[in-house]
Amino acid sequence: MGGIREKKSQYFTKLRELLEEYKSIFVVGVDNVSSQQMHEIRKALRADAVVLMGKNTMVRRAIRGFLSDLPEYEKLLPFVKGNVGFIFTNADLKTIRDTIVANVVAAPARAGAVAPADVWIPAGNTGMEPGKTSFFQALGVPTKIARGTIEIVSDVKVVEANQKVGPSEATLLNMLNISPFTYGMTVVQVYDNGQVFPSSILDITDAELVGHFVAAINTIASVSLAVGYPTLPSVGHSVVNHYKNVLALSIATDYTFEGSEAIKDRLANPDAYAAAAPAAGAAAASGSSDAPAEEEAAEEAEESDDDMGFGLFD
Repeated sequence: MGGIREKKSQYFTKLRELLEEYKSIFVVGVDNVSSQQMHEIRKALRADAVVLMGKNTMVRRAIRGFLSDLPEYEKLLPFVKGNVGFIFTNADLKTIRDTIVANVVAAPARAGAVAPADVWIPAGNTGMEPGKTSFFQALGVPTKIARGTIEIVSDVKVVEANQKVGPSEATLLNMLNISPFTYGMTVVQVYDNGQVFPSSILDITDAELVGHFVAAINTIASVSLAVGYPTLPSVGHSVVNHYKNVLALSIATDYTFEGSEAIKDRLANPDAYAAAAPAAGAAAASGSSDAPAEEEAAEEAEESDDDMGFGLFD
């Protein structure tokens, strides 16, 4: 009894040290994971993470004992069930996740096992003698005899995902040397700086985040402009729209201010500006040495127009 208590105390101490040292934790499922796979995963993560296994009752008891000092880890308790373990890290979460799930091994179908995915038998010659046709008939697999061997006519799904594998299906798949399943660690949940979330969140890219943010800003600006309620995203649009209204009033009346002088001059003397445009185009087409000077003059005129607010009407 003394030895058991000492081992529990050591485990509690180690778990407490890991919780305090690392900011991120992967809760991983280890169903059907072999000891060799565990060894390979530990070796792959050695530089960046620590793998810790333990009985669920002991883990829950240890975490509850730490809650007075580390209350944020209470969020882990609902996930301490089934055949799970912990991986502690301070490294990039996506990189560690990919390393965890990369180590998988093919496994044959076993009667009574739950299929993680649909299982198909592909069409083609099996090389089996006609006397074994009964196995295929029992599962409704269409076959024919070709050159003294059984040939499957078309692809057939023999096991549905999340359904148990029957004895007949398991026997037939093993006879065909089909190992339809792969087993390895799975990420149940991710804990990071007090937040718990599924590992699929790690697949969201920065571009997607920026896209969602921009879409939200556009929506806020549209709603704000529609209801006349100013917000930070809409205030720039409101200023521009009001300035356009002021310019329109200035054009419609005798009132002139600095921002509307250029626009009124263009409206009052359209021929002068129309004559300047073909001249500039001819100079550019001729390729004369004066072209840079003409382009510079045109750019200055455009900048002047924009400064005066004329660009708002483009």
